[in-house]
Amino acid sequence: MTGSTGTPEIPEEELEETFVRASGPGGQNVNKVSTAVELRFDVRQSPSLPPSVRARLVRLAGRRLTKEGVLVIRADRFRTQEQNRADARERLHELVVEATKVPKPRVKTRPTKASKERRLDGKSRRSDVKKGRGRVGDW
Repeated sequence: MTGSTGTPEIPEEELEETFVRASGPGGQNVNKVSTAVELRFDVRQSPSLPPSVRARLVRLAGRRLTKEGVLVIRADRFRTQEQNRADARERLHELVVEATKVPKPRVKTRPTKASKERRLDGKSRRSDVKKGRGRVGDW
């Protein structure tokens, strides 16, 4: 169940949308029409995501993840429901795509001899500068 780009495809049944009133400017439209979209996706219980992607998605979601493991994306950027729905789904898709990327493992390296010498040279110069800051004539 992967998409054309190799990312996991999330079935429609796993997504839950609720429409709420948007905040901010918009006049009468804001007061009357529920155009903002709250998209909910249960990351921890999703059978369509491999465990490794699920773990990375939980880490990437941050504050958008509830204690129960539900990812909540709120979209109220646009004035129409359709645009906000598309925006919320696009943001979910981007998060999932980001979570599918396996991070490169860090390769341990040792400092070179020259870099150690530069560091120590800098420290001794700083030390000399500080030694020269005493009162004049206090020997």
